[in-house]
Amino acid sequence: MNTRSQISNYIASQPEPKKSDMLALNKLALTVSPKCKLWFLDGKDEKGKVVTNPNIGYGSYLIKYADGKTREFYQVGFSINTSGISVYIMGIKDKKYLSDTYTNKIGKASVTGYCIRFKTLKDINTQVLAAAMRDGFEAKQ
Repeated sequence: MNTRSQISNYIASQPEPKKSDMLALNKLALTVSPKCKLWFLDGKDEKGKVVTNPNIGYGSYLIKYADGKTREFYQVGFSINTSGISVYIMGIKDKKYLSDTYTNKIGKASVTGYCIRFKTLKDINTQVLAAAMRDGFEAKQ
């Protein structure tokens, strides 16, 4: 199954209102970066054990580890969890940038160095979220 189909099937399997929120987030990410690479991580390790919630990712950047190793990963990602939705903005070097820039603008959300968490999409300003996504897509390590 291709990545686009995995994403569609995963979103379709979610209960409302998360399904509608994820459809809207998917559309928003693809509007911000229409030609980005798509990712679907099912949350399982190499042995098939569930270790995290599934993630939908967009874009691509190279993570550089302290030991010199590198790994390709998404720039912007979404994950559904029991308390709502997490949006991951990866690759921004300044770990205070997201919280300093968006905490007071985004609405009812928790903003950390790389994650914006909210219960439902109606609780936040999606134009502000789009700006944060744009920052993630434009970040260069």
